[in-house]
Amino acid sequence: MITPFTLDVPQADLDDLTDRLTRTRWPEELPDAGFDYGFPLAHVRALADHWLHTYDWRRHEAELNALPQFTTEIDGQRVHFLHVRSANPDALPLVLIHGWPGSVLEFLDVIEPLSRDFHLVIPSIPGFGLSGPTKERGWDMHRVARAFAELMDRLGYPRYGTQGGDWGSNIARAMAVAAPRNVVAVHVNYLPTPPVDGVGLSEEDNRRLDRIKAMMRNRPGYQVLHGTRPQTISYALTDSPVGQLAWIAEKFTEWTDPDSKIDVDRILTTVMLYWLTGTAGSSARLNRETGVVSNACPAPLGVAVFAHDIVLSVRPLAELTYRVEHWSEFDRGGHFAAMEAPDLLADDIRRFFTGRS
Repeated sequence: MITPFTLDVPQADLDDLTDRLTRTRWPEELPDAGFDYGFPLAHVRALADHWLHTYDWRRHEAELNALPQFTTEIDGQRVHFLHVRSANPDALPLVLIHGWPGSVLEFLDVIEPLSRDFHLVIPSIPGFGLSGPTKERGWDMHRVARAFAELMDRLGYPRYGTQGGDWGSNIARAMAVAAPRNVVAVHVNYLPTPPVDGVGLSEEDNRRLDRIKAMMRNRPGYQVLHGTRPQTISYALTDSPVGQLAWIAEKFTEWTDPDSKIDVDRILTTVMLYWLTGTAGSSARLNRETGVVSNACPAPLGVAVFAHDIVLSVRPLAELTYRVEHWSEFDRGGHFAAMEAPDLLADDIRRFFTGRS
């Protein structure tokens, strides 16, 4: 059964948040630390002050409620999703899948341009925000992919495309494995391409590969914690709104194009979806449950590379594994392409999927 959904956060939860923000116990910081030890204190203080004194949750709650939202239970788990149908009844359905620390909010700025040509299904990953928390072991990326394939079946869509970045990229490709007869093609805006010996690469490709190797050597701290001790980190993030804020807002600062300027309220609303649902721990568990990410994808693949992403894909390496039928490079935008460069991403998605059915 699919049920219409309206978000209506109890005022008591908002009052509790205000109280916690007011009583924040701030840490010390080394002089002139900058970003050397993590997210700077001045940045977090400024964001927390805006959150406490200026940010209006009810306005952003209403913005989300203006879109058609639904929930359904799949494999014992509540799944929340947006479903925006195109005026064109013959439009290709398209699943847009967020990552961490994102949410369905990532796609707000591409809904209008993409819904002219596609029926859009935008689910919250189980364990994230309004699809969480998960209640049992085993919710890895493949189980999520199967759940989303089941969702598309319930919606009556026998053929569809998938798209995503970050975890969304992994799940979009995994859906092509879970439902190979249904997924017509996959578009991603994040695709790590691990090094392979004996492949001839250009100077630019080698620079990108060095960046990938550096990331693999210096595994980001959040990945270590999410992949090994998600329960331990959840205590701090579930009890302290400023802790949750710093954990998420840091990524929207460091993983983005310095010129993109993602709206502060959009970042805070993202933080709110994790805070209000208590899904810091269950969203982190996706790393622990999945372990090593599978690269399998039998469907045609389109890749959009944004210059300021965490890593930049290397096409010759991608073509060893995938049926790459489309490749675009953009000089602006970063890891959160749908928020940073929605015009570029929407146009690239449209060009890739046009004519597929």
